[in-house]
Amino acid sequence: MPRRDAASVVPSAANAARVEAFERSLALAPAATRRAYVRDVGQLASLAAERDIAGLSRPELARHLATLHGRGLSGRSLARMLSAWRAFYRFLLDADPTRRGDPCLGLKAPKSARRLPTALSPDEAVRLVGIGGDDVLAVRDRALLELAYSSGLRLSELSGADVGRLDLVTGEIRVMGKGAKERIVPVGAPACAALRAWLAARSGVAAPQEPALFVTRAGTRLGPRAIERRLAAWARRQGLDRHVHPHMLRHSFASHVLQSSGDLRAVQEMLGHASIASTQVYTHLDFQHLAKVYDAAHPRARRKG
Repeated sequence: MPRRDAASVVPSAANAARVEAFERSLALAPAATRRAYVRDVGQLASLAAERDIAGLSRPELARHLATLHGRGLSGRSLARMLSAWRAFYRFLLDADPTRRGDPCLGLKAPKSARRLPTALSPDEAVRLVGIGGDDVLAVRDRALLELAYSSGLRLSELSGADVGRLDLVTGEIRVMGKGAKERIVPVGAPACAALRAWLAARSGVAAPQEPALFVTRAGTRLGPRAIERRLAAWARRQGLDRHVHPHMLRHSFASHVLQSSGDLRAVQEMLGHASIASTQVYTHLDFQHLAKVYDAAHPRARRKG
């Protein structure tokens, strides 16, 4: 008899009721998380069919994960699914401590191939930050993008930057990174010039006592989502034919500094990476750049057809 696809099996009324109760327990979770968890736990209910969902064994779950992976589901998606399953079995145990333990115990999602971050070329980066105009928002955005590219700041660090932590004399800014770790990052000359122009304009729009370096037209701190929208809009206006996000500027900063200096440890410190392993991904970007140069310039690089 051919094996049935779990997704095509209708769960029993009892198992469906347990999934509904689990969904109610997630009332305070974000809507997207709630939907994803319920969808992923629905896989368990379908897999169990008429059996008690709590009776599924670890080998059964492992086989189901392998099947889904074989159909092309990524390691990241399977890891999220496992998180939902674990949350569901914790929910069952809390509701009835006499139930058997978590069949997900010891299960691990297969690792996905690590995707290299996308970076702009130096010419694209220069074109992006070369915003013209003297409108207050154009002046602000030019300073914002220059700082992002000059210093490799995270989106949260750009939004959280304060005027009092910027020193244009020394060309430095103090930012609060992940894990509430403060670091000092250098700011390049073009970014300092753009920031001086913005600080002069900022005084006319910032609300009294507002510490934020970048503010809205209403005078309050510019939030992360607004920064994302402004960057994407400027990328289109500056003629870049792809979606550009703040992390792409951070990637561009790191890869361009590494291409010029080869100093991986310095790039690690400027990015605020706790481990150099996180920074080493940029050595792959650097190699890709070198490979392209080699292919274009070396007389023996081109393969004969």
